Amino acid sequence: MTPATVIAQVRQLIQDNRVPYRYGDTMLLGFVNQAIKRIMPFRPDLFTVIENVSTTAGSVLQSLPSSAVRLVEVFQVAGGGAVTEVNRETLDQMYPAWVSEDAGQPVNFMRHPRSPTRFFLYPRPAAGVQLVVEYMDTPDELGLASTITAVPESFFTAIIDCVVFLAESIDNEHVNSGRAKLFYDAFTEALGTSLGSRVVSDAEGAAVSSPKG
Repeated sequence: MTPATVIAQVRQLIQDNRVPYRYGDTMLLGFVNQAIKRIMPFRPDLFTVIENVSTTAGSVLQSLPSSAVRLVEVFQVAGGGAVTEVNRETLDQMYPAWVSEDAGQPVNFMRHPRSPTRFFLYPRPAAGVQLVVEYMDTPDELGLASTITAVPESFFTAIIDCVVFLAESIDNEHVNSGRAKLFYDAFTEALGTSLGSRVVSDAEGAAVSSPKG
């Protein structure tokens, strides 16, 4: 699945497959990149990565890479022990000196209440410490021939629906006719169905057969 294959299908739906095009490839490519980003609020799980993240030595406050959207989980020190989540307010009350304790291997992390890409570590990390972290990442901008890896192949039609919506939302005729909204509704319905199916299929007993009576 590439933006070029998406655009080819979009041109059929918006009846723009004869040169000169009403919508150039560059514009439609921008819409494809927008469509993928519009999937993020519906299915953030598709955009999570687990990577080793370098820490800022000697600081309790840490930041995720610049492309990160939000922290999901801190698992462990790379090559070391687990890092478990605790409540910062409780730690402040029970042990106010935690922020000035000697640097070492972190054993706890705390989320920043107002910044989804920042977090706190206790104790503050020594030099060279890396963490194994899961976070939601912003997908890379795609070219026409790039392979779309941020979302699975099953989202092909949803991306098409969103690109058609974006193209026709700037067309007065199709905005007034409701055609643009029709494709947006199809896009959101596909994502909602996907999420609903995931909730059911990922349950503990999803693949367990019912006992025969």
